[in-house]
Amino acid sequence: MLRVINRFQRIVGFDRSMALSSSALTAMIPLAILSGVVLGTFTDYNAAERVITRYGLTDGGADAVRSLFSPAGKTSTSVGLFGVVFLLISLLSFARAAQRLFEQTWQLKPLSVRNTRNGLWWILALGGYTTATAWLHAVLDGGRLGLAAAVCGVPVTVVFLVWSGRLLSAKRIDGPDLLPFGIIAAVLAGLYSVGAAIYLPHLFNSSASRYGAVGAVFAMLSALFGAMLVVVASAAVGREVRDELTRIRAGQRPSDNEIRRQWDSVVEQSRSRWRTAREQVPHRRSKDSDSSKDSDNS
Repeated sequence: MLRVINRFQRIVGFDRSMALSSSALTAMIPLAILSGVVLGTFTDYNAAERVITRYGLTDGGADAVRSLFSPAGKTSTSVGLFGVVFLLISLLSFARAAQRLFEQTWQLKPLSVRNTRNGLWWILALGGYTTATAWLHAVLDGGRLGLAAAVCGVPVTVVFLVWSGRLLSAKRIDGPDLLPFGIIAAVLAGLYSVGAAIYLPHLFNSSASRYGAVGAVFAMLSALFGAMLVVVASAAVGREVRDELTRIRAGQRPSDNEIRRQWDSVVEQSRSRWRTAREQVPHRRSKDSDSSKDSDNS
């Protein structure tokens, strides 16, 4: 447990989760809008209605989602070059954020844009994975919780996550090393999807009632942050589980000094973050006070 906490702090888990969720949001909304435009010319596909039906949204939540995913003023929308370029940049940004997660967790040298080709392949696979999970929910959902779809989606998620780590690391991480991460993340993601089906309708409806379409964005960002936190935490746990299995096979056991050193490292990092937070609060308060005085004088 100490190694997992230490690993999570080393990869700055909460910041990494927020970076992933923000990148996913900026990629998901334009992708859903453009997908609706393209598919809407051939089928009755509607991204907003899919989200509303999936989570049972009503009233303000449903109206906010329709406003978010629909063209302004109910005008027709076409897919232009700028829209495609913006979507591609957003998706590649999300791919690089996921790539940095694997590089930091497995302590690899960053490849950045040099791994763009693998990022493009990952984007295509992400589209296929999203389609597969959506199909499972559409076919197997007997209720709003989607228990059957969540259970059947676990092996699909395991394969996708293990393959993702292998691809985004440019094959620098072996598949067996990623398997603990894939299994843990898939199980926790299934549990999270069931919990999200219970809580998200309330979150969407309450946020949309207060803030309108912006509230729907806040709700989506909150839901994505929870999902990405599951993935980041699973990466830290999976890495340590793999290392522990390797040590067990080698007959190695951590000494008392090593355990004490790891504990001291966790405590020191926690104290450092707490001191930093305490120092920032008075500074922010003084800035707010100064800005309010300036506004009053003006």
